[in-house]
Amino acid sequence: MDWITGIQKAINYIEDHMTEELDYEQIARESFSSTFHFQRVFSILCGHTLGEYIRSRRLTLAGTELANTRAKVIDVAYKYGYDNPESFAKAFQKFHGITPSQARSSGVMLKSFSRLSIKVSLEGGNIMNYRIEEKPAMQLTGYKRRFAGSPNDKKDQDHYFACENRVLQYILEGMSREHETTYQVLTNFTPEGYDFYFAYQLPGWILTDFDQELGEVAKSYEHLQIPAGQYLVCETERCEYPTTLQDELRRKAVSEWLPTSGYELRDAPEIGVIHWYWEEGNDKLNNSRYCELWLPIAKK
Repeated sequence: MDWITGIQKAINYIEDHMTEELDYEQIARESFSSTFHFQRVFSILCGHTLGEYIRSRRLTLAGTELANTRAKVIDVAYKYGYDNPESFAKAFQKFHGITPSQARSSGVMLKSFSRLSIKVSLEGGNIMNYRIEEKPAMQLTGYKRRFAGSPNDKKDQDHYFACENRVLQYILEGMSREHETTYQVLTNFTPEGYDFYFAYQLPGWILTDFDQELGEVAKSYEHLQIPAGQYLVCETERCEYPTTLQDELRRKAVSEWLPTSGYELRDAPEIGVIHWYWEEGNDKLNNSRYCELWLPIAKK
């Protein structure tokens, strides 16, 4: 219950200080956890980053105030954290679909993003295959895109990203010593988004001449240094297309396993590993695969 109470205390703090400058470290302290741990848990459970939640709540309150009072637009903009009326108007129109001045019109439609409330319900009773592993440092090579929001809130964006860049993928796959293993790295988490990498592990002798051999194409890639550390490793079922994908594993691990484990998420890359494998009696690689989710953890 301390864990649930902590998350709710943090949400209450946000709501009580919505018109003030919010300190993310103070918000995390309200939840009895580190800043990184709170922000990751919040985005996984709620489907929105902390920054998205605060922005949506402020724009909701601003819309209500403009519709029901005679407050000036400039005063409302400053009240809810915007430096100038122009940036406020742009954000307001993107959220509500109308300008701040139009919010005063009779019968106009406004959007409402409701306040979060953590409720305790009887859940669990599910089986999750997991193990805790100490992973050595490793180097991966991949190509990236910066995504806004939370991984659990942006369905299939990583899939479309991979499809759009098949040539880059095939080049790495051909150079990899692990043709059956693909890495998806999520890192550089902020309240607004994260970096997503599609990557492979390349042998040292290829990395030595990587830039020279690929020329201009090499600029499309980055070399990622993954630090050694402890990970919670969860697996999907083994089948042609696993029905339990990484976003479901992530939410399940955080909502069911993490609260009573004595661990918290640490500030390190999160890694999804896709394993393609041969079925018994079949000497060709087919569409059978399973996914692993590596969540970086540390003892509290």
